[in-house]
Amino acid sequence: MRPKTTLPFHHLSTAKEKKTEARALLIISGGLEAVPGIIRAKQMGLYVVVSDQNPEAPGFALADDHIIASTYDLEATVAAAWHYQRTVRPIDGVITIAADVPLTVASVAEQLGLPGISLESARLASDKLAMKQKFAADGVPIPWFSPVDSSEHLRQIVAEQGFPLVLKPVDSRGARGVLRLVGPDIDLDWAYQLSRSFSPTGRVMVERFLPGPQVSTESIMIDGLAYTPGFSDRNYEYLDRYAPYIIENGGDLPSRLPDQIQQAVRELVQQAALSLGITQGVVKGDIVVFEGQPRVIELAARLSGGYFCTHEIPLNTGVDLVGQAIRLALGEKPEPSSLIPRFQRGVAQRYLMPEPGRVVRISGVDEVSRWPDIALCEIRVKVGDLVRPITNHPARAGVVIATAEHRQQAIDRAVEAIGCLKIDTVPVVESPPK
Repeated sequence: MRPKTTLPFHHLSTAKEKKTEARALLIISGGLEAVPGIIRAKQMGLYVVVSDQNPEAPGFALADDHIIASTYDLEATVAAAWHYQRTVRPIDGVITIAADVPLTVASVAEQLGLPGISLESARLASDKLAMKQKFAADGVPIPWFSPVDSSEHLRQIVAEQGFPLVLKPVDSRGARGVLRLVGPDIDLDWAYQLSRSFSPTGRVMVERFLPGPQVSTESIMIDGLAYTPGFSDRNYEYLDRYAPYIIENGGDLPSRLPDQIQQAVRELVQQAALSLGITQGVVKGDIVVFEGQPRVIELAARLSGGYFCTHEIPLNTGVDLVGQAIRLALGEKPEPSSLIPRFQRGVAQRYLMPEPGRVVRISGVDEVSRWPDIALCEIRVKVGDLVRPITNHPARAGVVIATAEHRQQAIDRAVEAIGCLKIDTVPVVESPPK
């Protein structure tokens, strides 16, 4: 079953781009969501080398060459990139697309002498606790937070701070192990152990859950100034359904926040990026607006996943964010005018989250894929797969992105598309261990 995806990139190039200089770009991650970025790099006339641990990574089929190394193993990736540079061909830039591995990218850049953020900036962006501590020291507005040393310590914090709180691993990704603690019914021993199990270093933190609109932003920092064409309202309509897990169901563009709030968010993103020492590079913000004032939840030093940078931003604004980020990775300085939205079209993304069980039937894909206003219709499961309960963002079974002249039209179309797509499952009774 071939998913439908309408890439916006061919609308963005003003001239035919040829592989004249044959510069080589290393893209760390060959996953499904990196594929559109790989295509964009190829359109730019680059020799594309993709690095991934999975020998069957989708990006390998499109790359000019590939390297087998885990995106999360920075030593292995650095060694492989260094060997490739010495024995195959020079690498002119390194970037990641839809993978939260800024420290791996920065380590390769430093070893090969390529443009990139500093190792310290990448370390701060990879460690949520260190990030919040740096923000606090620099006066960046954030929710209250604290490290958590044990389940007993968590109980003490709850007794002092009350609910609601958010418990999260310090160094995990994709909302894995992130829990919203809202009342005394939650088993704090279970919550602590679960969250800790998703941390490679066994570290956990807690922060105040602030009610209010949440937005995703995506910016390119140029000479210390943030240009933020990416601005999406996050959709948490199922916050209670999947509690205590925090599960997002897509998002909507353009934002409905007042202009002055949007400007305050943009200024906060710039302040946070500078706090991390990022003056040239990509930053993705998770921001909450509490009582009219934005606060930083997290700031990632990379191009986003979830097709935000590859689909939603160019469809919404006409800005080729991925292309400009690639140019930055090659040592070029994008023109600020290239990051200014040319228009504001409606874009809405929604996820498929079927009932847990064994997949027995998938229907509606061909129909929805024929709709002209559907830019992406992607199913990530097949008949026979086991769908487990939703506990994090990457567990979604599919995604739809709809476009329209206005925001509400796009939302309506995305919801209609999700309603037409059916993933039928049957319950599975797992046998007890012998």
